[in-house]
Amino acid sequence: MGAYPIAGAAPIAYFAIPPVDQHPDGSADAPRPSGRAAVLVGAGIFFSRVAGIGREVAVAAFIGAGRTGDAYRAALTIPRLLQNLLGEGALSASFIPLYSQLVEQGRRHDAGRLAGAVFGLLAVVTGLVVLAGWLLAEPLVSLLLWRLSEPTAELTVELVRVMFAGIGFIVLAAWALGVLNAHRRFFLSYAAPVIWNLAQIGFMVGAWLAWQHVFPPERASDVARMAALGVVVGGALQFLVQVPLVLRLVPSLRLSLNWRRPDVRLVAGRFAPALAGRGVVQLSAYVDLVLAGMLATGAIAALGFAQVIYFLPISLFAMSVAASELPEMARDQHNRDALVQRLQTGLDRIGFYVLFCAVAFITLGGLIVGALLERGQFAADQTVQVWFILAAYSLGLVATSSSRLLQNACFAAGDAKGPARVATVRVLLAAGVGASLMFVFDSYTVIGGRVERFEEVRTAVLRAGAENDVRLGAVGLALGSTVAAWAEYGILRRRVGVLLRQARPVRGPVGRLAVAGVAAGVLGGVLAWGLDPLPLLVAAPFALLVTGMVYVVLGRGTGVAAAEEAAAMMEQALARIKGRLSRGRSPGDGRSS
Repeated sequence: MGAYPIAGAAPIAYFAIPPVDQHPDGSADAPRPSGRAAVLVGAGIFFSRVAGIGREVAVAAFIGAGRTGDAYRAALTIPRLLQNLLGEGALSASFIPLYSQLVEQGRRHDAGRLAGAVFGLLAVVTGLVVLAGWLLAEPLVSLLLWRLSEPTAELTVELVRVMFAGIGFIVLAAWALGVLNAHRRFFLSYAAPVIWNLAQIGFMVGAWLAWQHVFPPERASDVARMAALGVVVGGALQFLVQVPLVLRLVPSLRLSLNWRRPDVRLVAGRFAPALAGRGVVQLSAYVDLVLAGMLATGAIAALGFAQVIYFLPISLFAMSVAASELPEMARDQHNRDALVQRLQTGLDRIGFYVLFCAVAFITLGGLIVGALLERGQFAADQTVQVWFILAAYSLGLVATSSSRLLQNACFAAGDAKGPARVATVRVLLAAGVGASLMFVFDSYTVIGGRVERFEEVRTAVLRAGAENDVRLGAVGLALGSTVAAWAEYGILRRRVGVLLRQARPVRGPVGRLAVAGVAAGVLGGVLAWGLDPLPLLVAAPFALLVTGMVYVVLGRGTGVAAAEEAAAMMEQALARIKGRLSRGRSPGDGRSS
């Protein structure tokens, strides 16, 4: 469910990197604190996600959340079969732990051969799937989105065929990311997707400039086609920009299709259950797509906008910690105490930041969504629609984020099958709950900023046109995801406790931060109401700043290390501001007349 600097700047950065760090014995990649690694991952993801938000701003303004928005969002989701199955999670579970162990043992020649063989086999499989996706785009769309109108379905097929190639390049970029992670080179690989997003933004803005005299909405479909080309160009650049550093870190890299190597077979053996787990995740994305396609026009697009914002804290905090800890957990797999300590510290760090994000999305979501998206073809009623979907998702944000680290703990302990089974439970539960709720919520519509039963305002809605029929059915799907997220978290938490032989499973910091979270939520609700007359671009940042400061102050003293760190950073920032203000006073200030 869910997928980033100035063009040309990234390749220059590679040549500016200092020589690889050395152990005293001359080997590369001296151990580094995982906290620093998490910061590097978080920084890279931050830049890529900021660019991603910029892309969504462009999509909202130029494509919108109506029929064309549905086609664009569906076309981006269908090819993600490649990314979710062959890249990211599957490689994390199968390739990174084994490659990291070879590097740690000093077997760099074997590591290079393994990386080359994995890339060769991955490239062949990816190419075949891209070709199949191009040929089967029309039946895929007909199967998954059988209720789409004919013009929307035709546009979706056209966009799917183009986007499959772009997502194929992103799968190869995931291989490069895995290699760089194993060498503790985190920032560049996670910042590389900036180029993917910038390419799409560039193509959309270029289309707008070219067709400005008839835009919008007459050219929205043409802008969507240009955005699809941006997916291809950006995907290729995202992969290529990582290649120089990979070649520098792995001089023994030799591309091959040698599947007979024992280490390649071991990766393949681990890849199969991980692939099954990722297949379940992809099935979940397809189930959401199919169900949203059965709702009123705009549901697919609105769901996509909400997911992009929802996944921002997951990417910044959960994925940064989980990705940086996986190689270290793999190295500590025989030291249970160290593994447990890493896991507990990671859960505390994730929980502290993500809990505040959940509170902010629920209470301040209207301001946040409006400030980001409300312009061009994205109207005020659609802001309310996306806010409600985002709030429903956010009820499970802590669970979803924590599960990312728990899954990696299972992988590090050698359990690749367990998370796949748990993911199956999550998908089934989310689909069942979501399907039972979505039509109930789809009977409500947003009109004039108010939520009304559709039957009571049918005439006014139909008079305004289909593009203005802003229904809330996708809220039901988001609530189903929330219920399933907490179920997955509970099962994984117990499973990790068994794997690590812990009498009591590790626990997150939500209980310890309850007072801070409730206080921030109440304050956020008051600010959302009181700041309503102000411009959204002023009200949203101010409300986030004030509620965030209250949350940090109240979180101090709870025993959560991340809260203490955040409080210390806030005090330092306030001290610097105070110092600058003091230096800015004139010499005569404060003197008596």
